[in-house]
Amino acid sequence: MPRDLPAMDLSSAIASWSELAAAYLQLTVTLGLVVLCAVLHRRYQRRYFGLWAAAWAVYALRLVAIIAFLITGAPAWLFWHQVTTGWTAAALLWAALVFAQRTEWKPAYAVFAFFPVVWSFVAIYVLDSFLWAAVPMVLFLSATTGAAGWAFLRYDRLVRSSAARFVGIVLVLWALHHLDYPLLRAQGAWNPWGYYLDTLLVIGVGLGIVFLVLEDLDQGLRSLTALSGELQGGLGRNEPMAEAMLRRALSLRGVHGSALWLATPEGGSFVQGAGIAALWPFEGAPEPAHEGAERVRAEGVPHVTRGAGEGRLGTRGGEVHGYTAALPVLSDEGVLGALVVVGEARDPFTVLDNRFLLAFGQQVGAALANEELHRNLQARTEELEALQARMVHQHEAERNRLWRELHDETAQVLAALNLQLGVIAERSDEALAPALDRAKTLLGEGIKSIRRVTRDLRPSALDDLGLLPALRALARDFEDPERLRVEVRVPPSPPRLSPLGEAALYRALQEALSNALRHGAQSRVQVVLEVDEGRAALTITDDGPGFPDDTTNRLRSRGGLAGIRERVSALGGELSLRNGDLGGAEVCVIIPVVSVGAHDSEDPDG
Repeated sequence: MPRDLPAMDLSSAIASWSELAAAYLQLTVTLGLVVLCAVLHRRYQRRYFGLWAAAWAVYALRLVAIIAFLITGAPAWLFWHQVTTGWTAAALLWAALVFAQRTEWKPAYAVFAFFPVVWSFVAIYVLDSFLWAAVPMVLFLSATTGAAGWAFLRYDRLVRSSAARFVGIVLVLWALHHLDYPLLRAQGAWNPWGYYLDTLLVIGVGLGIVFLVLEDLDQGLRSLTALSGELQGGLGRNEPMAEAMLRRALSLRGVHGSALWLATPEGGSFVQGAGIAALWPFEGAPEPAHEGAERVRAEGVPHVTRGAGEGRLGTRGGEVHGYTAALPVLSDEGVLGALVVVGEARDPFTVLDNRFLLAFGQQVGAALANEELHRNLQARTEELEALQARMVHQHEAERNRLWRELHDETAQVLAALNLQLGVIAERSDEALAPALDRAKTLLGEGIKSIRRVTRDLRPSALDDLGLLPALRALARDFEDPERLRVEVRVPPSPPRLSPLGEAALYRALQEALSNALRHGAQSRVQVVLEVDEGRAALTITDDGPGFPDDTTNRLRSRGGLAGIRERVSALGGELSLRNGDLGGAEVCVIIPVVSVGAHDSEDPDG
């Protein structure tokens, strides 16, 4: 037979209806939490949701036991009430540790399950002193509940989680509430308000769990959206996409390091890192990082491990992290690699389901593949630009060679022949005079044609006058005093340009003035040459109707503008065409200014 229980009248078998009603209300709320956590566990497949469901189920059994005790007064029900109360506190602590730190089970933790059984038996069936029976269990409940609150508060300190802070505060208040049991509730002072306060605390923890889920979903989606933004905008920046993605990953909650692992036929290796993982590609990564990446490659699904254990030989062996999360990077052929993040709390993708993470991994893989294609395209474009530059240089060199042969040799020979025909005309019969005059006329036409060709090959004004006078002379050739005025504004001294650069500016002005005349310049064309910051900029603006809509297509085809673009691009310059705000067309040619040595030594024939 059990001994008489102090401070409690067990002979009173029937409790007041108000106390039973409060207990039934608390049982109903608790069963609702069991269902909620079970649904969350089924939906997200996270272990701590199952632990929370189990903890609240045990708490519901505790309420069933106390209701049965209140109705029957049987000491056995009081015993199981004490046992399930202790189990509930231990289960809540365990769920909190698994949630906040992914703590792994150890056999030593079984003491938290045995203590409530042993002590409840001693308290109910052995001890006569109420304080000796109640205080150890109350301290156990308070310490365990307070430790669960501390786990959430520590998690808040690591990752700045307002939901975790809320749950931590509620659990700390519940731990303090346990301490009033020997002083108030056991004496009936809180009846039935103690049940209502417990119910409010249970509701508070339940709301905190919902807040944690919503917060995790919000933060996870924000994080992946930010990473996706890096992937979408990566091709428009000079920063490599992988580097931008890893840098962005460091902004996730609780993340201190991130690294990209790429699979190879021989296995795989980390190719880039950021934060505390920046040296992994050079010094080696911890064992959990390698294992997580390898498992992701083998299984194709996200993998998270608690960061305990020693590093492998040749790696940073003393480096241990709170967690290591690996997300698969996918391509059409399969797993391309893994995005690995490490930190001290738990991974930032906890509540997000695997389908979302796999979709993100496919996006990462596609972005990296696109970046590789972009790099290849950029390299091919640079090769084509270099080839185009060589072709333009060779073309200009050939033009200069032909110019010299025609100007210095053929034209001189024809001029000498013209003189000889004059001498022959003076010494010959008058009957030959008409034929000789005809020959001289034809020879003069040939000389004019050669001069016209040589002027097209290379403007003689550049050699005879220099760049600035040649530009002014060209503007005067196009000017019509009655119809069109060409204004020229140039610096006092010419810019240092190669012969090819001077020819490019001259030809650009020639083509722009021709376009202005052909396409309707009304009365004025303005030519401005400016030199600053190592470049020469020639801008030609007219007051005509502006460029047509197909100007871009005309640039792709062969023609005057396309030829100017090729000349300018070969020199590392730029050609821009636009319509002014007030109408009219604007052509701007920018050519880099060369150094003195390059200017003096450049040979267009080379």
